[in-house]
Amino acid sequence: MEKLEIIIDAKDKALGRVASETAKNLMAKTTAAYSPGIKPKIRVRVINLSKLRITSKKLEQKTYPKYSGHPGGLKYVSMKKFIEKGYTVIFKHAVLGMLPKNRLRKEILKNLIIEA
Repeated sequence: MEKLEIIIDAKDKALGRVASETAKNLMAKTTAAYSPGIKPKIRVRVINLSKLRITSKKLEQKTYPKYSGHPGGLKYVSMKKFIEKGYTVIFKHAVLGMLPKNRLRKEILKNLIIEA
């Protein structure tokens, strides 16, 4: 199978829907050559990420845990604070949670190209 590049336009789409579509394509579940133990030869390019549709309610209420490793070191960061680092950080976090937690996870994530 040759390297295949899939382009996903994130303009006016919800974060979770774009992330799940991206995760499926990164794992090659949309192709006939899907095999869970082999690194897929598919690149996914996400464009217009800064134009994602995120509601103001989600910006305030959605929180991400941040653990320092020390007792009592669990803190929560709102999406509004998290988004200051950029849309790519939030998107990668969402896609990372949808990928399998195994050796291929890091290798699969290298095939993700984000254009904000």
